Amino acid sequence: MKLFYSPGACSLGIHVILEEIGRPFETQLVSTRDGGTRKPEFLAINPKGKIPALLRDDGTVLTEWPVIAWWLAKSNPMSNLIPVEFEAEARCLEWMDYLCGTVHPQGFTRMFRPGNFAKDAEDEPRVKAQGKALAEGFLALVEERWKGGTWLLPSGYSIADAALFFIEEWAVGERAQITLPPKLKAHRRAMRDRPAVERALSKEGLS
Repeated sequence: MKLFYSPGACSLGIHVILEEIGRPFETQLVSTRDGGTRKPEFLAINPKGKIPALLRDDGTVLTEWPVIAWWLAKSNPMSNLIPVEFEAEARCLEWMDYLCGTVHPQGFTRMFRPGNFAKDAEDEPRVKAQGKALAEGFLALVEERWKGGTWLLPSGYSIADAALFFIEEWAVGERAQITLPPKLKAHRRAMRDRPAVERALSKEGLS
């Protein structure tokens, strides 16, 4: 398999999952900062022009973060990365959809790419401030709805934790500078203690 990624982007979560599974895989850097996702060679891989994208062993490409994570977990059941019980699996998918479909684009994309939302350059500071306020509210909701112990789900460590991890890394970074609430702060610390996470961060030059 081959993961198309950009260092520190949301693809970091998929990188973590691949490291957890332990099957052989390659990585190919597609820098979002350098416009790599808009280059013809990458658009030939993923016409949607975004990462992550996963080239599978059969030559087909899978896109969209929650779907890639779900496929990796379901096709590697011995890794125990998704709950077996039906309701718990639904909750895992629910959290991934919220983190990738709401927290990421509505909060952090507003902060990191305000030009996508602003009326003009003068409007960008307002958009950034709005994004930060939204992100802080989203993270407070995750904290409030926390039902697990160390991990997001009561059933234990899962692909949902990898989704939350890349969000936490963004939150504490220089561009967002958000203070994580206590449970999320402890979760990020526990994630960084996992060997698979350490390997993914090191390979992306983030450790």
